[in-house]
Amino acid sequence: MPTGFGRLWTAQTVSSLGDGVSHAALPLIALTLTRDPMALAVVTAAGTLPWLLFGMLGGALVDRWDRRRTMWITDAARAVLLAIPAAAAALDLLSIPLLATVAFLLGLGGLFFDTAATAYLPDLLGRDSALLERANSRLRGTQTAASGFAGPPAGSALLALGRSVPLLADAVSFALSALLVRSLPAVPRPVPQARESLLRQARAGASYVFRDRLLLGLALRPAVGNIAFVAMETVLALFAHDRLGIDTFGFGLLLTAEATGGLFGAAIASFLGRRLGTGTALTCTAAVEGLAILGLAAAPNPYVAGLALAVCGAGIGATMVLAPSLRQSIVPAHLMGRVTSTSRMLSMCAAPFGAFLGGWLATAYDVRTPLYTAAGLLLAMTAVTSTMTTNRRVEAARRAAATAADPDHAKSVDSVQEDAVEDSARSSSHS
Repeated sequence: MPTGFGRLWTAQTVSSLGDGVSHAALPLIALTLTRDPMALAVVTAAGTLPWLLFGMLGGALVDRWDRRRTMWITDAARAVLLAIPAAAAALDLLSIPLLATVAFLLGLGGLFFDTAATAYLPDLLGRDSALLERANSRLRGTQTAASGFAGPPAGSALLALGRSVPLLADAVSFALSALLVRSLPAVPRPVPQARESLLRQARAGASYVFRDRLLLGLALRPAVGNIAFVAMETVLALFAHDRLGIDTFGFGLLLTAEATGGLFGAAIASFLGRRLGTGTALTCTAAVEGLAILGLAAAPNPYVAGLALAVCGAGIGATMVLAPSLRQSIVPAHLMGRVTSTSRMLSMCAAPFGAFLGGWLATAYDVRTPLYTAAGLLLAMTAVTSTMTTNRRVEAARRAAATAADPDHAKSVDSVQEDAVEDSARSSSHS
């Protein structure tokens, strides 16, 4: 791995730790201001709105801008932004509108940083498929550990010291990330396209996804998956309490089991890709997720439920390494930001439908019904997309990307093959 990756890895780990702190602290801070469920929901939803409103345009902007500069300026801006609610908390001036605005702007910063980082990584690693899988495995694993294990308890503990403390801790994490990203090596910028309007460039990125069956299959999985997973998560706490008899502490352990499975899945993703082929591995992990949720719905006790969630987490962890690595290895550099943001926007737009579906099914039928429905959606999606992400399509796309990136090498290979054919023909005529 190039030395620059170590700095990028450290930067994203530090930032993920800060995200975990604020992810736990922001709802708790909001809870000190109001008990109105709708007001609390506004703060939570505000963080996802930027992807719904500006996802495609953000990707088009990232494809115009220098990606390293975009990352460090975004993180520096988020560090300054968090100082505002921290100061307001210290002066007892916090309010729900202020928290919702901060959540929205943090989400907007996340849109630009995540898209730019996804587009920067293949340039840093030379679009090498094996290196991309290894890099995404490390990034995914540490992100899960930092934001899922270490960050939330730290956020809760820091909140006990004062409402401004976790916000300042997250600001420091963004500042450190900005300094590390600024020291990363520069990579060549994509060749600029003919000057077009931002909206037309955004549409071109979306069209590129929808016209390519492989990329469309990769985009459909998280979109349908988000409907299923959010439908499940909407009722998971109620299911655990009513059906499994799990208390608050036990529910935390249940979520920890899922995160542990995610770490394991991220660690073995490259092995699965090599052993089964990337396309087959993606189909298998999607099927495992569906079957695991089916097992969760039918779980007779907390232990079986924890095992099912761990298996589901492993499937998600492996998918979140293999799918982005494949996309990064086959999408042209000048389109990477738009393709990434289009795929992410589809999955983010699907989440509210999942929340509504889960709540409606639990109200109209039974608390297990959303889980069975989620499993059915995942298995149906697996069947539909299995023909779109086959090993054959994956290898053809990788060869096409390699040829486009190095046409001289492709020409030399073609000339060698032509010479071999001519030599064979001459040998046949002599004999």
